[in-house]
Amino acid sequence: MTIGAGPRGPGVLVIEPMGNAGRFLVEAADRLGLRLYAATHEEVHDAYPVRLRSALAGVCATDLTDTPRALADMEAFCRRHDLAGVAACFELFTPLAALLAERVGLPGNDPLLARAARNKVLMGEAFAAAGIPAPRWAVARDAAEAHRVARTGGLGWPLVVKPAEQGGSWGVSVVDGPGGDALARAVAAARRFTHARPHGLELDTTALLQEYVPGTEYSCDTVVAGGVAHPLPVVRKDTTEGRYRIETGHTCPSGLDGELAGIVQHTAARAALAVGVRNGIAHTELKIPPGTRTPYVIETGARLPGDNLCEVVEAATGVSEAAAYLQAVLGRVPDTAATAADAASIRFLLPERGGVLRRASIPEAPGTHGELHLRPGDTVPEPADSACRIGHVVARAATAERARDLAAGVVARSLVEVG
Repeated sequence: MTIGAGPRGPGVLVIEPMGNAGRFLVEAADRLGLRLYAATHEEVHDAYPVRLRSALAGVCATDLTDTPRALADMEAFCRRHDLAGVAACFELFTPLAALLAERVGLPGNDPLLARAARNKVLMGEAFAAAGIPAPRWAVARDAAEAHRVARTGGLGWPLVVKPAEQGGSWGVSVVDGPGGDALARAVAAARRFTHARPHGLELDTTALLQEYVPGTEYSCDTVVAGGVAHPLPVVRKDTTEGRYRIETGHTCPSGLDGELAGIVQHTAARAALAVGVRNGIAHTELKIPPGTRTPYVIETGARLPGDNLCEVVEAATGVSEAAAYLQAVLGRVPDTAATAADAASIRFLLPERGGVLRRASIPEAPGTHGELHLRPGDTVPEPADSACRIGHVVARAATAERARDLAAGVVARSLVEVG
């Protein structure tokens, strides 16, 4: 089924543009004069925001959880509309995008490696094969196996427990030690995701036990075109402490010295290539242990970043990650050179507990803008992952410290009342 019509120009099929990065792809496509199409489920398309629906040149309605059917539907769609590129905006469908690109002869990622960018068990194996510094890890399919691994696997404490397939910090927790039932509860939380919403895609319910790496966390995105990596700026990440490590904000530039930032970029690029990114983008998360200059790759995904990081990076450097990604899947050289040397930071409004949102407001302040994700009457999840966020504030300034302080100050003055 095809819906809509759009401007003339090369066309790109985006496998599920729903989500945080979708609007940045829409803006980038408009800037580059591209036709943007979506492949999605009909009922998911019906729930798209009006702005996204109106920006699409057409829609291939299929069942993305049925790989043979989806590939057949999308191949026919690509050929009918003479499309020039295939992209994925939804992490779990990045292997499907690689298969489709190969099938229709368009630039794409290595389909033999692409699943490693979705499944963290395969990812760990890919990192080990490529010699990339990463935490040690093991798998567990139940609490008993997790306790055996914790006793004999040499991973130490604390332990990070996470789902093999999931994102947004969902199901991720840190277990401090072997006492009590904390490890059993963490494994149960990691394994509770059997299908991904809203498409119903079946997930690997294996739990991953990962060595805890101390230190500050960073992210670094890499655009790859024709197998050549083009590093993007390093971004500093801040998270909560304790059992759940929810992202509280991101700041660009990162504050690292030039040499260390270059090491982070190089390591992130190696991680992207290790999971088969050849024509696309990868979002890589890393930590640097105190007193060292060795970044450890926590994980990577063959997709644009979430958390409005596209906005943060562009505000600080002038680089549009979404435009560079679209250029890569079209076989073009991506524009990744910085045209600005400013700073930007985003901070999220988090609740102290779950419940029902009674009131929420973000004050105005020069150099900042805010957005509420939830409205009064909406359910506020318990603060265990990024789903609990109530809103965010973005600040732009001359320095990273100033941007971070501006955004944090507005968040501190914001009103959040949960009943």
